[in-house]
Amino acid sequence: MEKEKQPFDFDYIIIGSGFGGSVSALRLSEKGYKVIVIEKGKWLRAEDFPKTNWNVKKWIWLPTLKFFGLFKITLFKHITVLSGVGVGGGSLVYANTLPVPKSEFFTAETWTHLADWKNELKDFYPIALKMLGASLNPRLEKGDLALKELAKKIGKLDEFEATEVAVFFGEPNKIVPDPYFNGNGPDRSGCTFCGGCMVGCRFNAKNTLDKNYLYFAQKNGVKIQAESEVYDVLPLDSINGSTGYKVMWKSSTSFLKSKGEFKSRGIIFAGGVLGTIKLLLKLKRTSLPNLSDKLGSGIRTNSESLIGVTTFEKDTAFSDGVAIGSILHTDQHSHLEPVRYPSGSGFWRILMSPLAHGKNIFVRLAKVVYDIISHPVKNFKIYFVSDWAKRTQILLFMRTIDSTLNFRKGIFGMKSSLEKGQGPTAFIQEAKTLSEEYAKIVNGKTTVLLSETALGIPTTAHILGGAVMGKDKTEGVIDKDNNVFGYENMLICDGSMISANPGVNPSLTITALSERAMSKIKKIN
Repeated sequence: MEKEKQPFDFDYIIIGSGFGGSVSALRLSEKGYKVIVIEKGKWLRAEDFPKTNWNVKKWIWLPTLKFFGLFKITLFKHITVLSGVGVGGGSLVYANTLPVPKSEFFTAETWTHLADWKNELKDFYPIALKMLGASLNPRLEKGDLALKELAKKIGKLDEFEATEVAVFFGEPNKIVPDPYFNGNGPDRSGCTFCGGCMVGCRFNAKNTLDKNYLYFAQKNGVKIQAESEVYDVLPLDSINGSTGYKVMWKSSTSFLKSKGEFKSRGIIFAGGVLGTIKLLLKLKRTSLPNLSDKLGSGIRTNSESLIGVTTFEKDTAFSDGVAIGSILHTDQHSHLEPVRYPSGSGFWRILMSPLAHGKNIFVRLAKVVYDIISHPVKNFKIYFVSDWAKRTQILLFMRTIDSTLNFRKGIFGMKSSLEKGQGPTAFIQEAKTLSEEYAKIVNGKTTVLLSETALGIPTTAHILGGAVMGKDKTEGVIDKDNNVFGYENMLICDGSMISANPGVNPSLTITALSERAMSKIKKIN
């Protein structure tokens, strides 16, 4: 993009401040571009984060009730999606883990014909790991040690390992000069191992995006405008955007709903699947009709299963440590991780029920009733345990099965439909078997979200796809370099670009792919 004398407010407008948006902001500013990042959520500081998730007004994003927290729950017919909101996007609530996917991800048939992805990304994963401050978790807590015992029990001890996480493991509560960027970054404080990573780190230890990519982007002059939701993007004077774009935004938190607009040469959509796909599905009917008909296709999850294991041992604390401190690779396609919340964060308990599989809701509910009647004391102890988060280990099971959904615009937002393969399911037998074995080790009992038991709708924190790559617009929404088919100077850099199932936490891969996309953009002459 050549710098020209035109009445533009910015060279690039980036919609969203998560992993893709933050990478884009920094790298474009380094190349001399004038950039603004527009973020729907709030700019949250340490004091804004809730101490526990019972403080739902600080935890949940639900603007209709004036809840402006960092965590959002979105319900669809096929899945329930957990996501982050705020400056820094998903980095505010994710569990810090930064795994590189296995080779099957890079060679998946959905995108292997576009590039040699393992080779294409080999230089960008290390950059992403460095920028995000990846470190090996130095402490295995009770939940991790129990997973290690499970690994030994099933003959997979060699497949158990501590996680690489985006956390500063300095001296707890001691403020020190920036340890990552030769002292040029913000001061930091060491991890307290409180388990609070997913409700917002209040101790300046988690390497959220405002402490790396966004921090340096701001130093380079990037403007970050929070509490603003983009509702329209219009090409200027030409249908393909070659002469620039006008972006319309409105307040996402104010009663008055103040509005504004900016003009730019280029646009980068980086609002995640729930933000980018929802907006583009709307705009395809109006101001961006050239968008591919593949928009909304290829929606994936990591085929997760989330199962809670509550122990009856009063001296056991699962809440100590980082959010995810270890991982067990149960086979070539599947992984199991222990996930923790901080002590006192027992909000999820009100939504839990006994674990039950069955072919329909009547069978499952009958099994739940039978479980309650058969084990009244155990169920009473689990439900009324004094500190649910402290005594409950959540097990996250993920696998690389490649089934996809389709998102389309509905009356009240987006609606999902099954596109390919087996639909997402809450009933994964391997996850059930592993969690029950884990429960034996910790002297506990398994539970799951009632929505999963009753409706069979699984919960995911890893929603991907919807603007996948293709050789042309008949196959995808963007090309292999993230350029949107049908428009100039328009890119998508977020989870919606992911074109295969990574089977593991995707944040690192989103970062690496965004680094690669930005490397293709020329510096200003």
